[in-house]
Amino acid sequence: MNTALWILTIVLSIGFAIGGSTQILLSKERFRALGRSAHWVDDFDPRHITAIGTIKVVGALGLVLPAIVGIAPVLVPLAACGLALVMTGAGTTRFRRNEWGYLVGDLVLLALCAFLAWGRFALAPFEG
Repeated sequence: MNTALWILTIVLSIGFAIGGSTQILLSKERFRALGRSAHWVDDFDPRHITAIGTIKVVGALGLVLPAIVGIAPVLVPLAACGLALVMTGAGTTRFRRNEWGYLVGDLVLLALCAFLAWGRFALAPFEG
């Protein structure tokens, strides 16, 4: 189980880091131009988009750094819980905008984050 949780951790961490970095580095207009799935930015101020991106990057770092350096590894499942909350907000935005296909993707990410948190809290917690 530990190996599966590590694979999930790395995949989620890379995905959230890339997504968050994109939100931080690109202007609202350039981010929106990435495709139909980015039209949610119409509902938000550029500062909010940057804040959401920053939360995603910090969460991505929180998924791996505490375990790698061995300092406060309990932060790993807490970071997964935080990212699950971010995806709850994303799902709420998709629901409000009637973007049902994208909502499914957000719910899958939410479920993966919740599974990772559960896995690190109960199934294969870090020692220490």
